[in-house]
Amino acid sequence: MRRTRLGLLSLLALLTGAPSPAWAQAPAALKNQAKAAAAKAQAKTPGAPQTQEVSDVLKAPRPKGGEYFGLYLMDKKVGWFFTDLTALPGNKVQSINELIFKAQVGTRVSERVHREVRVYEAKPGGKLLSFTVTQKGDGGDNELVGTVTGDALRVVRKRPGQPDEVLKPLPLPKETVEDADQARVALLRGQKVEGVALDGTDLEGYRTVTTVEAPEEQMLGGVKVKLSRVSTLSDKEKVPVAAFLTTDGKMVRVDFGQTMQARAESETVAKRLDLVEVFGLTRVVLPQPLPAKAREVPGQVKLVMKNLPEKFQQDTYRQKYKRLPDGRVEVTLMAAPPSPKGRLPRPVADPDKGENLKSTLAVEADAPAIKAQAKSIIREEKDAYTAARMLSAWVYSNLQKDYGASADRATDVLRQKKGDCTEHSLLTVAMLRASGIPARRVDGVIYMVNSDGVPALYWHEWVEAYVGEWTQLDPTFNQPVADATHFYVGYEGNAEITPLIGALQVTDVK
Repeated sequence: MRRTRLGLLSLLALLTGAPSPAWAQAPAALKNQAKAAAAKAQAKTPGAPQTQEVSDVLKAPRPKGGEYFGLYLMDKKVGWFFTDLTALPGNKVQSINELIFKAQVGTRVSERVHREVRVYEAKPGGKLLSFTVTQKGDGGDNELVGTVTGDALRVVRKRPGQPDEVLKPLPLPKETVEDADQARVALLRGQKVEGVALDGTDLEGYRTVTTVEAPEEQMLGGVKVKLSRVSTLSDKEKVPVAAFLTTDGKMVRVDFGQTMQARAESETVAKRLDLVEVFGLTRVVLPQPLPAKAREVPGQVKLVMKNLPEKFQQDTYRQKYKRLPDGRVEVTLMAAPPSPKGRLPRPVADPDKGENLKSTLAVEADAPAIKAQAKSIIREEKDAYTAARMLSAWVYSNLQKDYGASADRATDVLRQKKGDCTEHSLLTVAMLRASGIPARRVDGVIYMVNSDGVPALYWHEWVEAYVGEWTQLDPTFNQPVADATHFYVGYEGNAEITPLIGALQVTDVK
């Protein structure tokens, strides 16, 4: 039930990771001002490379000493971040981005620190040379140190109390120094910028495009000013991000749809946080409790929803959509076990060409500990669905339900044996894949009535496995078939769902 946090971190990769978000195009007169300011700033930058042509990322004007932002979820402050880009001796560029997230999650306070330091060649199109990605707090303490050596990227993973782990060599990253701040590069050039970002959480490269848009007039400090505007879209997040800059290169605001916003603030103000209770803030309150039949398997329930974009209205084996004349949509949620005739023995071929059998930085399906644990649970069981049920049931029985002890890697979950729905799903998916069963984590909402007695849908994560046909299981609540109170909207890491937070409404239950 940490969808808000995970979505926030995914969007942060656009904003404060490498690359930074794309911002706005200035009209011709402003572009000339920007270039003049860039040349002046470059001449005053200590340590700036002078012996070779430098990238536009160093020519673009920016505030000295970096920038602080407050991060707001539905107008409640949940964190802050710092970002800076500077020239280094030896014709190099350093990018620093740091996020602090803090919120009330159930009865616990969840806090996460995410910091990235990247070093590039300073020349135009300069290569990414090295990086350090540090995570602390919620999700576990973890550090990735990457260095470009020869024709590969070498990465060492460091964890407290664990031996350093040398990951398999990765292909050379396609990320360039311009991708460290596509925003100001686009502003300086006055045109679209395209690049590839090496994501700091999964070490995959994703195409990122910054599109120049028309400037806008907004109130700033009680005065109406014209701000440059640009939009960024990443192949990973797929959420357009609108950002606004002044003519001298100061970033003042970034909008993530109607749900999240970053606001430029002084360091003191940025670090002053509210203590926000995430569950209550992001839940979808229902007009009445769901009927008992929604809990049955087979079972079903109908919800009438408002503000559900059309792209989410895709019929599946569990969800059917009917558009109503007033713009609302009636969703039928269904739950049934897979057909006995359609079930297959292990190993099962992945209908998505192996994507759901991959071992990744988080879903460590190839890790010896994961393989050994899965084998000890299912032993020689051949039926894929029976094996999936056994793995899900083991996770339910052996993981302590703890909403303040999170881990972002399957081996860490297995070692600490506690966590919330994301840990339950992560470990289950890793062991399913290790057992030759295609699987993925599912994001959505689930029906619950908490201590305040309000019936509502809460953000949740569970599991989908391919056993000859797709089926959903919920290891957090020990459901071999996830019941019809589960409403799916996307897969783990898909930030497309975050605009639904605070916007989705249920107006009727049938």
